[in-house]
Amino acid sequence: MMEEIKGIVNLKKNEGRTVNAGGLWVYDNEIESTAGAFADGDLVIVKANNGFALGVGFINRHSKITVRLLTRNPDEVIDEVFFEKRVRDCWEYRKKTVDTSSCRLVFGEADMFPGLVIDKFSDVLVVQSLALGIDRYKVLIADLCKKVLAEDGITIRGVYERSDAKVRELEGLERVKGFIGPAFDTKVQITENGVKYFVDVEDGQKTGFFLDQKYNRLAIQKLCKGARVLDCFTHTGSFALNAGIAGAREVTGVDASETAVQQARENAELNGLSDVVKFECADVLDLLPKLNAAGERYDVVILDPPAFTKSRDSVKKAVKGYREINMQGLKLVQPGGFLCTCSCSHFMTPDLFGETIAQAAKAVHKRLRQVEFRTQAPDHPIVWGADESYYLKFYIFQVREER
Repeated sequence: MMEEIKGIVNLKKNEGRTVNAGGLWVYDNEIESTAGAFADGDLVIVKANNGFALGVGFINRHSKITVRLLTRNPDEVIDEVFFEKRVRDCWEYRKKTVDTSSCRLVFGEADMFPGLVIDKFSDVLVVQSLALGIDRYKVLIADLCKKVLAEDGITIRGVYERSDAKVRELEGLERVKGFIGPAFDTKVQITENGVKYFVDVEDGQKTGFFLDQKYNRLAIQKLCKGARVLDCFTHTGSFALNAGIAGAREVTGVDASETAVQQARENAELNGLSDVVKFECADVLDLLPKLNAAGERYDVVILDPPAFTKSRDSVKKAVKGYREINMQGLKLVQPGGFLCTCSCSHFMTPDLFGETIAQAAKAVHKRLRQVEFRTQAPDHPIVWGADESYYLKFYIFQVREER
């Protein structure tokens, strides 16, 4: 297998600055002209206005991201050997930086696999393909992952595809999910930070479990011994269970999804924590003011909301949402207690998120002492110049009264 470059994309004058700075996307409004007999999904060479080759990538004229770079070397041979080397690079990096029992094995553009995510949950792989070009190679890349892991004595018993995200429609792709290869039990047990979980790779959110918060969950453990803890937007209970296993005296996890809450209760039972860690199905934004009115206070409050914005157009509305949720959370923290708060939206920049938290604290007359600022786990690497790879911001603050 050797893939042929089918066309040329010429950029407008003064365009391509983001690619030169380390970015991997070429947008439709940056393109001056195209040449060649190519179809969407084919490989093309991208050239600056002066004719300098910037790299080779997949073209898709259905998408505003018209070209996703696969390599910056225009002379590189794109074949099975090329993809196997990329997979090996991914695995060697993870082995050096994270607990690989469950980890993100492939993180899209940050691993130079544009539009592709592969998560490893114990002995199962979950594949999510979000772009047309890479979609053609997803089975090959999954097979190469199995091959490379097998060399380290890791047998993958099954692969499941979760390419059911709405964003595929922007690429002109159908949303699909199902087994790649033989069927298997899709309820997978994993262990992370000493906590056991059942992961539903078939019907759980995204690929089934949020691995990016792994070490942020670990970071809260030291705060929670003997503490009363409130975990908001708990999903399947991950922060709550880390608090419980660390020795919290009482933990309440809240989520609006009854399915997620039921899974969280199963996870609590799996860890022998059902007496300490309780879960409630409720809308967090409705519940927090009620808890405050009832005089409830906590030693640790955790806010892990879904992304309030997925586009630049809705950032102002998102700021209002983050400000409100942090105001409500801060009111519930005992003086001297801790607030753990995060944003998983790429468009909520670190500076903007910090400003929003500061506004929330001022509005409710609290002073914040920063304990830690953290980002996503290293298996979700941040590539400088590729801003889309940096999305998770996580703060731990000690909360004190203004006076």
